[in-house]
Amino acid sequence: MVDEPSEEEQAPHKIEKARSSRSKCRTCRRKIDKDTLRLGILLEGPYGTGYLWHHLKCAAKRRPEDVEEAYGAKAWEDGLELPSLDELRKLKEKAEEAKAKRKDPPYAEKAPTGRSKCKHCGEAIAQGSFRIVLAREVSFGNQVRATPINVHPGCVGAELRAEDCMTELEGFEAALRGGSKDLAEEDVAGALEAIGNLDD
Repeated sequence: MVDEPSEEEQAPHKIEKARSSRSKCRTCRRKIDKDTLRLGILLEGPYGTGYLWHHLKCAAKRRPEDVEEAYGAKAWEDGLELPSLDELRKLKEKAEEAKAKRKDPPYAEKAPTGRSKCKHCGEAIAQGSFRIVLAREVSFGNQVRATPINVHPGCVGAELRAEDCMTELEGFEAALRGGSKDLAEEDVAGALEAIGNLDD
């Protein structure tokens, strides 16, 4: 949601507590709850000037330069309690570390617990057993994204042929080997053996 600023609110950035729960974060696309800290970034568009809002913590992870500028300009009203800039910088560092560790499907791994369920058959995936991570199409309004799903090795063939599966059957073995770098080669071979022949 873009709020129309009044004449005295034309600063490029603004930090405040959300006045209602009507605005949405432009970073995570979720609602910004009332009284949650948010960062407004001034936008001058064809329909006027207003602020595009972000959760302050989301902005710290994805738009750190705007957060730095807002803090440098003290773009908030006196008395507003804010996290320190160092705390927000740590959020950015953690986000970058998580992004660097994130793997793209397909890949094999060993289930760290017995709590996950196969998204194809719905049965539990036993702790320590192989689970295969594939990509499934998920729609958010007009946007289509790939989301990772866990499946049993024996369910891979059927899931790869599902309409909403975004992992390609062609070249699957090579892609799985390339994505499973955290597993020993013999474990990758064991996962592929458990998946079985995909040409049937």
